[in-house]
Amino acid sequence: MAELSELIQALLDPRAYPEPPQQVTLMQTQMSLVFLADDHVYKVKKPVDLGYLDYTSLKKRRFYCQREVELNQRLCPDVYQGVVAITRRGDIIEMGGEGRVIEYAVKMRRLPQEMMMDVLLADGEVTPEMVAGVAVKLAEFHAKAETGKTIGAFGDLSAIIENTEENFSQTEKYLDRTITPERYQRIKSFTATFIRDNSSLFTKRVEAGRIKDCHGDLHAAHVCFEDGIRIFDCIEFNDRFRYCDVASEVAFLAMDLDNYGEKTLSGHFVQAYVTQSRDRELTALLDFYKCYRAYVRGKVEGFKLDDPHIPPEEKARILAAARGYFELAESYLP
Repeated sequence: MAELSELIQALLDPRAYPEPPQQVTLMQTQMSLVFLADDHVYKVKKPVDLGYLDYTSLKKRRFYCQREVELNQRLCPDVYQGVVAITRRGDIIEMGGEGRVIEYAVKMRRLPQEMMMDVLLADGEVTPEMVAGVAVKLAEFHAKAETGKTIGAFGDLSAIIENTEENFSQTEKYLDRTITPERYQRIKSFTATFIRDNSSLFTKRVEAGRIKDCHGDLHAAHVCFEDGIRIFDCIEFNDRFRYCDVASEVAFLAMDLDNYGEKTLSGHFVQAYVTQSRDRELTALLDFYKCYRAYVRGKVEGFKLDDPHIPPEEKARILAAARGYFELAESYLP
C-alpha cells in the first residue's frame, strides 16, 4: 500500500508524463487508478486479488492491460491507444520513461465528459432516438460477436447458478449494511425459483447461440455520444463475466436507465434492440437479468467500502448507491 501511495503521488505530477498536461486528476475504482491528464487517460490496475480478478503480479497486470486494449478495440477502436510502461530511475517515476519498469497503464484518448450517457441522463438530455442508436450498435456488435461451444457453456444452468450464488455469498458480509437480510432473502428465493421454472428457456438460449463474447459491463457511464456512439470499458479480467446471454447485456443498460428514473427510455432501448436483433424471446428473461445486474452493481459498490484509498466522504455516497441498487433489484420481483 505504501508503494501504491507513492505511485499515486508521482503520477499526480504533470512532469511524470511525456507530454506534460496542465493538470492531472485521479479517479479510483476498487480495481484501478485512473489518471485524467488533459487529452489522455491512463488507467493503472491496483495489485489486488478480489476473488473474481487477480492483479497481484506485475506480469498479470501487463497481460490484463494488453487484454483491455484488445477487447475494447472491438467497439471503440480509436480510443484505446496501447499499453505504456511506468518506469523508475532512482526517485523519479515516469510514464513511458527510461529505467526499471515498475507498472503498466492503459493509455486512452479522453472522451468528452459532457457527452457521457450518465451525464446527459442527469441533465435530461437523452432522447429515444439516442437510446435506439445504442440498441442498433449493440445488436450489430452481438451479431458479429464470437460464440461457440466454450462460450455457450457459460449459459448452462450450472454456470448461471454459479454466478448468482457467488453474488449472494459475496454480499453476506454486507448484510445490515448495504442490504437488509429480508431483501437479501427475497431476491435469493426469486432467483432460485426463476432458474428452476425456466430451465428449458435457458437451455434453448444456449442452443440458439445467444451466449456471446459480450461487453460485460454495459451501463450508462460506459456510453459516449461523441461523433456517433462509443461504448468502452468492457470487462477484460474474467471471461466468465463477459461470456453471457445477450439478454443479460441488454438488461444491464435497461436496468441502469431504470435507475436514472428513465423507464420510458429503458423500454425504447429494449424495443429497438428486439426489433434490430429479432430476438423477441429476450423479453421473457428481462426482469430476471435486470434483477441480477442491479444486484451485481450493489455488490460491487459495497466492495468499495473496504478500499482504504477511498476517502470517507466518498464512501458515504458509495453506501447510498449500493443500497439503491439492491432496492432496484428487489423492484423487479413479481
